[in-house]
Amino acid sequence: MAFLGAKTNGISLNQVEIPIHAIVVEQNPSQGVEERSNFDYSQRAQWLRAAVLGANDGLVSVASLMMGVGAVKEDITAMVLAGFAGLVAGACSMAIGEFVSVYTQYDIEMAQIKRDRVANINNSNNNDDEEAQREKLPNPFQAALASALAFSVGAVVPLLAAVFIRSHKIRLGVVAAAVSLALLVFGGVGAVLGKTPVRWSCLRVLIGGWMAMAITFGLTKLIGTTGL
Repeated sequence: MAFLGAKTNGISLNQVEIPIHAIVVEQNPSQGVEERSNFDYSQRAQWLRAAVLGANDGLVSVASLMMGVGAVKEDITAMVLAGFAGLVAGACSMAIGEFVSVYTQYDIEMAQIKRDRVANINNSNNNDDEEAQREKLPNPFQAALASALAFSVGAVVPLLAAVFIRSHKIRLGVVAAAVSLALLVFGGVGAVLGKTPVRWSCLRVLIGGWMAMAITFGLTKLIGTTGL
């Protein structure tokens, strides 16, 4: 023990090596994936709402219109012309309505930004906050275009389903089947993009479409048979 102590005491402090472990910060390769997984899906709400609403409205309204005409007329020309008129009128109505609605929201939010600017005029971070708020403002033109295009896409489905079928009863059945399938597809796509439950979204859209077509067909048939 004495020998060890003497040897230890003979060691110069300059000879003492202290291992220093370098601290290396490694970036987790999955970090980018996690950041993407935390994507705020509410940013999609503006155009997704307009697109899903437009597609469903195009499917249901034009199909219901064609079913109503088909309830009292077996002529394919009358049925297709009614559907085409519904497509054009509905697309224009959806675009104008969405533009006016979203532009009103835009004006309200812009007015609020201006009020905040006046209230925080001495705040150095005011410019950054205002820029961030402007980036989140709704786009009326984008919403109007999405609504019109989506409505047209939805409305084309019953038109294509009916235009090549001459038999009246088969035509009605094919239109109903094609619209039902399209409603399931659009409901599922909207649910996937918005990260919402797919099953309930599809069922909700499908049942609503069935009810609209059935009510339109039934009431038109009733009025046509009673001669009102």
